[in-house]
This record gives sequence, structure tokens and C-alpha cells, in this order.
Amino acid sequence: MKVYDLILKKRNGFALSEVEIEQLITGYAAGIIPDYQMAALAMAIYFQGMTREETLQLTRAMMNSGDIICLDQIPGIKVDKHSTGGVGDTTTLVLAPLVAAAGIPVAKLSGRGLGHTGGTLDKLESIPGLQTGMTVSELVAAVKKVGVAIAGQSGNLVPADKKFYALRDLTATVDSMPLIASSIMCKKLAAGADALVLDVKVGSGAFIRDQDQAFELARAMVDIGRRAGRKTAAIVSHMDQPLGRAVGNALEIEEAVLTLRGKGPPDLEELCLVLGGWMIYLAGKAADPEQGKADLKKVIESGAALGKFKELVRNQHGNEMIIDNLSLLLRAEKQIGIKASAEGYVSRVNGEIIGAAAMDLGAGREEKDSPIDPAVGITLEKKVGASIRPGENLAVIHSHADAPLELIESTEKKVVSAYRLQKEPLNKSPLVYGWVDQKGDEYLV
Repeated sequence: MKVYDLILKKRNGFALSEVEIEQLITGYAAGIIPDYQMAALAMAIYFQGMTREETLQLTRAMMNSGDIICLDQIPGIKVDKHSTGGVGDTTTLVLAPLVAAAGIPVAKLSGRGLGHTGGTLDKLESIPGLQTGMTVSELVAAVKKVGVAIAGQSGNLVPADKKFYALRDLTATVDSMPLIASSIMCKKLAAGADALVLDVKVGSGAFIRDQDQAFELARAMVDIGRRAGRKTAAIVSHMDQPLGRAVGNALEIEEAVLTLRGKGPPDLEELCLVLGGWMIYLAGKAADPEQGKADLKKVIESGAALGKFKELVRNQHGNEMIIDNLSLLLRAEKQIGIKASAEGYVSRVNGEIIGAAAMDLGAGREEKDSPIDPAVGITLEKKVGASIRPGENLAVIHSHADAPLELIESTEKKVVSAYRLQKEPLNKSPLVYGWVDQKGDEYLV
């Protein structure tokens, strides 16, 4: 095999075979194929695309480049959930214990935040003592014992994807739909779940800004999952403003606990129930997603979901007392209200700007090894559709007492710039735009 010939073949619009793709990924992961040739191939794919079969074979080749987790020792159908990322996206912290409390085992591998989007592991680790580092055997044992565990990804899970993604990030080829779909799905397939529910975010707080592109990605990922033998469905959801009200690690833990108590923000609870309803349905525990959603609402009302979260925290060595006493969470010393200067109705809260403002405070990281401050962040007092009068808070900044004045001032300016007001009431965008079911059929709300 000459890599030059395969680059030329793809550049000219022809499909690569299963053997060719496997040899390319194997050779690249082993260091035999240099970065400059894979960069050329990535650019050729960016412009020429890939067929469904090519995308599936690329996903399988990257999945097989490292460890594949086997969850067969855990009884029942294991269902995983993946979000394409957003601001204030606390769904995993709610969904994992909620679905587990309904009798569906959840072995969740999560990541850390980078840029303006948060990471589930960073949020969980704002609970003192909580550990997310687990071997595969420890993960399996935890799920068998408690029904749920949330852990960091294995160092040898899909190494080819990690290497290829880093290269794409440096060569302006990240936003290729088949490469995005393959990168996400190789990790999900390697994680071992029997069924997958994908939350595809679209809007200013997500990496996909166009609704048509979001549905294209949803279709591509469902197609990969179905043809790889996994029940898979994708929900396309709104991320033009942050989900819920909290942006920041300990703040989002508090919001997750409140949601499990049945007292959380309506949009966060609703999305968790929608996604969870699909998880219950794909696991065969409900006749349809709507029944699954209704069943999970009862699980929250019974207190079982909150109890399951407490079990998770205890089993992963965290301070479970926090679940009953949220004042034990780390708190920033200063709360600074950002007040409206005009009257009207909120027509926009730019998610990316809010996420960037929270990152400036220390709630996120610019580099993968940057430290995280779990206490700081932003809470939104007003969201899209809310009425506002001069002097009322749009949002609240949570910062430390010794934070530089210039940092606070720049954060205030960013938050104010994220908001837009209009004089007349408005119709809010739907929280869920639609979905692609396990058969690949698409539905719009």
C-alpha cells in the first residue's frame, strides 16, 4: 500500500476500501505514516466527504486501535448517553443516577472541559474526595454494586482517534461531518454499551451552529451505531443559551442535585427527561420514549433518583453529606449582580460568550492541563423570554474576594454583551428541535 495513492484516490473523489482504511489507521497509530500524509488525507476527506460505508469502517478501525471495554459482566442492557457539548450542560450528572434508579445500569465514561464548554469530570470532582479514575474492572464492579458509575476515559481507549483529532485540530479539518461522526462514535462503541442516546447540541453555545448540520450529524451517528449493531437514537437540542441557570463546576453540582430533588430549572429537567425517556425505551423498559419520560418523572418524585446519586458519590469516595446539605459545596466569596439598564424581554443569551466569561473566572481551561477553580462561575437570573426591569439582575458573577478588579469588569462586560432585549414578548425556540430514531427516521418538533 502506498499512502500517496490513497490520498490521490480520495482527493479524486473515490471511496477507500475497508482494507485501505484499516491499514491507514493502523499505520498512523503505529507512527509508520507521518503526520503530513494524514493531514493531506484529512483535507481530501474534508472536501470530498466519505460514503456511509467508509465512515463506518473508519469508526471501526479507530475503535479497534486500542482497548475495547466489555460490560458483559453487568446484568441487563447497558445504555450510554453522549452530548456533543455545551454551556451549563449538566445532563449527565442528572441522567446517570436517574436512569440507574429506574433499573438501567449506566457505565459512563466522561471527559474534562476545554474552552467554553464544561466537562463532567471537572464538575464531579468539585465534590470533595470524589474520585473518577477507575480501571475497567473497577468500573464494572462499581456498576454491579451501585447501578451507576462515572469515570474518566482509559488512557488506551481509541488512541488513533486522539492522535488524528489533534492533527485535524491543527490543520483546519475538524468540522468534517464524517470525521466528527466517526470520532464520537468510535469512543462510544469502544465504551461497550448496548444502546446509545446522542444529544446533538445546536446554537451559539455548541460547536454546531446550524440546525441542518446538526441533523446531518445526528443521522450520520445513528447510521454508524445501527450498522455496528447498537440501538442508537439522536436528539437535536437547543444550545443557543446555556442549559439551566448555572455555569461553573460546583454551581452545576448544586443545580444537578436540585433537579434530582424536582426543584431544578425547567429546561434542564425537561431535557433530562426526554433523553432519559429514550434511554429507558432503548433498554426495553418502556413501550415508547414518552412512557419512559413519564416513568422517570415518577422516579424523581419518589426520591429514588436523588438517593442513587448519593450512592454514586459515596461509592466513588466523595462527601455524600453534600447531597443533603448543599452549603458544604465550595463557594466563591463574592457574588456580584449584573443589573439591567433597560426594560424589556430577553431575546438572547449568547451561550458561547457566557461560557467564555466563566472560563475567564477560572471555571474552564484554555489548555488541557490548565487548573480548574471549582467554586467560581456565573448564574443566570434571566433567560430568553423573561421580562426585565432596570436594576434587576440579569446574572450573578461568583468570584473570589481577591479577584482583580479588571477581571471582574471584563467579565461583567462580556455577560452584558451576551444579553439582548426587545420591547415585545417573544416566542421561545423549542428545547428539542427533533430526533432521529433507531431506524434512522427523522422527526421534527
